Amino acid sequence: MEQNFKMVAKTFFGFEEILAKELQQLGAQNVEKGTRVVSFVGDKGFMYKANLSLRTALKILKPIKTFKAYNDNSLYKGVQSVDWTEYLSEHNTFVVETTLHSEHFNHSQFVALKTKDAIVDQFREKTGKRPNIDKDFPDLRIHIHIDRDFATISLDTSGASLHHRGYRSATNIAPINEVLAAGMLLLTGWEGNSHFLDPMCGSGTILAEAAMIACNIPANINRKEFAFERWKDWDSELFDMILESLLKKTREFHYTITGYDKAPSAVSKAKDNIRNANLDDYISIRHEDFFQTEKMCEGPLHIVFNPPYGERLNIEMERFYREIGDTLKRNYPNTNAWFITANLEALKFVGLKPSRKIKLFNGKLEARLVKYEMYEGSKRAKFN
Repeated sequence: MEQNFKMVAKTFFGFEEILAKELQQLGAQNVEKGTRVVSFVGDKGFMYKANLSLRTALKILKPIKTFKAYNDNSLYKGVQSVDWTEYLSEHNTFVVETTLHSEHFNHSQFVALKTKDAIVDQFREKTGKRPNIDKDFPDLRIHIHIDRDFATISLDTSGASLHHRGYRSATNIAPINEVLAAGMLLLTGWEGNSHFLDPMCGSGTILAEAAMIACNIPANINRKEFAFERWKDWDSELFDMILESLLKKTREFHYTITGYDKAPSAVSKAKDNIRNANLDDYISIRHEDFFQTEKMCEGPLHIVFNPPYGERLNIEMERFYREIGDTLKRNYPNTNAWFITANLEALKFVGLKPSRKIKLFNGKLEARLVKYEMYEGSKRAKFN
């Protein structure tokens, strides 16, 4: 019977609640929210399942040791207190990554070097040989987090950030991060219960994530590799069994998912990415200028998009955001429209009052995810 252990899933600011909900729905134990992290307990099979399934996790770490570290000597001794032969052999490679919030240590490279020395020295003493560093394709990724007086050593179970889903081969000028896209969709309440439109779809990320949520397809099904596949205790049979059980839980989708973009190059890239994700049965992408379109479906419509902010695209913001509001008002009745923007000034020109505003970050930019409810006829008529 596999033993349970603690894990920590890293995420974006504002996604802690939905990540905790994802973990609970997957069957995690002892789920606890922090800032940009959610901790939980599970076994090795659940570690595989979490990496495959979680839409709003950036990385999943497995803590193996916590100790006091207030100088280089205590750091060295703490790292040496771990029996590294459990995780590495002298023929393997490793890399050390660091996160520091401490008065005692302010150079991440120094901490990484000291950690490396402690591991290498332990192997030299035991075997006369040492494992080597490989920054690009290591067999083991070690993460050191120092918070004030305490250091935590974790193993990185994921490898490259989990936003690297594996389906996006082509991008535009300002592509949205896949985890940010999935988290936005979950915050809007999207579950696949209506038609869906991204009217400025760019390279198709929001469309792909919307389809995977609607069909309950594991978020990282197209990913090439996870870090745990290089571990000494890697169990490919267990992984295949977990994957098969997840694929049995996919569901049918009875509505449409549509993307528009006015740039032919974006339409072409989006189609490539959707094909890479094996989602072309669910998604149609058309070369359209949103401002020249109207609602094409019967019944409710769920809109989510990522319009330009003016950071990397040179457009006239005031006019552009006014046209967003005018198009929604004029042509999209019975619609819940959500979009994210880091141009908080431009929101004033939409000309509609948002029913919700959620603070998020797109990279380092503070942003708002805003909701506009477009009623059939007037709002007054709806409530009479």
